[in-house]
Parts: sequence; structure tokens; C-alpha cells
Amino acid sequence: MTLSGVVLPIGGVKEKVLGAKRAGVTHVLLPADNEPNAVADLPPDILGDLKITYVRTLDEVLEHALEKDPIAPVVPEPEPAQSAVGDSPSAVH
Repeated sequence: MTLSGVVLPIGGVKEKVLGAKRAGVTHVLLPADNEPNAVADLPPDILGDLKITYVRTLDEVLEHALEKDPIAPVVPEPEPAQSAVGDSPSAVH
């Protein structure tokens, strides 16, 4: 990617896409300039249900990579304090 936000072509498209598929990724973003390589190297039977989106700019990357709906954070419940009978706090000096 350039400083102006243009997505540049990459090498090893087939290996990267197959690695993503093995890792359980379901949606891959690739540079638009790599589309001919990806179409030639990755037949549909290899891709299965993997979705590939071709992008040209950083704005397109962000549009596809980030969630559009806010996700509520998971806040863990505090554990109840456990007190043992007969234990009294002691001060250490």
C-alpha cells in the first residue's frame, strides 16, 4: 500500500489464499491488480465457499474489513468475594 492509500499488487496469491482457507478465513481481500493471477491460479473447486473481494484503495479495504454494526463489548461478571470463617485480616508492619 502506498502512502496515498493505493493498494499495490502482491506476490504468492495462491499460497496466501490457500493459507487463509486452511486457517478458517471466509473472506479475503486482494489487490485488484492481482485479479487475473487469482482467477488463473485458483479454480472455483479449490476456493469452495471462500469469498474474494478485489480492492484498489484503503477506503475499500476499510469498508470490507471493519464491522458496520457496533458490537457490544463482553464484560465479565465479577466473582463474589469468598470469606473463610475464622480468618481475620492481620496487618503487617
